[in-house]
Amino acid sequence: MAGATLLTGGRLFDAVDGSVREAAIAFDGAIRAVGPEAVAWGRANEATEIDVTGRFVMPGLIDAHCHISFDEPHSNDELFFHRREGLAAIVATHNVRRILRAGVTSLLDADTIFSVSLDVRDAIEGGLVEGPRMVCGGNALFTSVGGTAGLLVPDEGAIGYLRVTRTKDEIVTEVRRQAKRGVDWIKVHVTGLIPRQRAEGEIQVWNFDELQTVVSAAHDLGLPVVGHCRNASSTRDAARAGFDMILHATHMDEEALDAVVRARVPLVPTLTFQAVLADHGDKVGASAFLQDLFRREIAESSVMLRRAYDAGVPLLTGTESGFSITPYGEWHWRELQVFVEALGLTPTQALIAATREGAHAVGLEGKVGTLEPDRLADLIVVDGDPATDVTILGRPGAITHVWKGGRAVDIATPMPERRPLPSWRVSTYSAVPATRVATGVAPPAPFDGGMP
Repeated sequence: MAGATLLTGGRLFDAVDGSVREAAIAFDGAIRAVGPEAVAWGRANEATEIDVTGRFVMPGLIDAHCHISFDEPHSNDELFFHRREGLAAIVATHNVRRILRAGVTSLLDADTIFSVSLDVRDAIEGGLVEGPRMVCGGNALFTSVGGTAGLLVPDEGAIGYLRVTRTKDEIVTEVRRQAKRGVDWIKVHVTGLIPRQRAEGEIQVWNFDELQTVVSAAHDLGLPVVGHCRNASSTRDAARAGFDMILHATHMDEEALDAVVRARVPLVPTLTFQAVLADHGDKVGASAFLQDLFRREIAESSVMLRRAYDAGVPLLTGTESGFSITPYGEWHWRELQVFVEALGLTPTQALIAATREGAHAVGLEGKVGTLEPDRLADLIVVDGDPATDVTILGRPGAITHVWKGGRAVDIATPMPERRPLPSWRVSTYSAVPATRVATGVAPPAPFDGGMP
């Protein structure tokens, strides 16, 4: 059981109305009092008193789009063919600690390789592993058209984080199978990429009737449904079919926006992957083409996302953490910056999206995301003012304290050094073909103007 703690002198962020005020806060496993009552409660319960004068006290961050089981692959080939179930679970227990230390006290991991994320969630809840509160999906539901992994996706069966469903009966069977295994969400990969497609971006690979089948089967079992939707028609149909949350929702048109607003379905834009690659792709070997493509996707999609927000649609922050572009513990604050700079939200509105609104994703509305009495004591202390500059959350050392359920998290002791794992990463023969020109054996052929 968590001991009693009293924080004094801090500037408390109210994620209900966005205000900031100097006040004490007292908690054990849950928040017990705020303001003058906190001091009285803390001293009556012999609380450990910590002076945080001038520092920013806020709810723990909630990341609504993580991939705990992936371990930062550089490609789908690595993710699909270089992971072993037992080792993946052990590695994930290391990575969830990195996330918690970054101030993320709750997260949604909507799909998993094997059942790794479910096992890690249960180990955290059982007190065996330290990590954020987790809610999880199982294998993402695909059609045989595929998703974003091209020909690696089989025509049937499962691979990596996905399972192909070919008929309505298979859809219902898979939803029921995942319910039996203890998932918290059902994820559907509604869009994907195909060779030689005519449309720019991803295309819809599920029809409306199939989406309704997923929703009906899941809702009958009390499970919510989340969709990966990266074009207008997929976002429209997912909202109309009754999806409970939509990831990305990029490239919306007027019809898609209208469907989202009517359904008031929460959106998790998850533009952090694009933002990090656009900003830093040249430093990590990404192409200039992708950098430009992702800059345009952020700029163009932000207009409709802002209109959805202004119409009352909840926006949540997610980061896609778990890929080589979005390593664990590094960029969980970056989506807030996107919300401020691209969508035009105020810093306090972005903070609300990353805390109170995030409770939608983890199924803990009214229990986490705000610093109110009787809420779970998930909170962080920041040396700086995220209410004026959200990027402070990403400054090394800015987060000085983390509590989850009232228990202090050790963020000072260095994490164990990690060394390479056998057969875990993709190994290549070379970075470029060893032609005679590349090796210097022969000079480049003279350019003749391209004439025959």
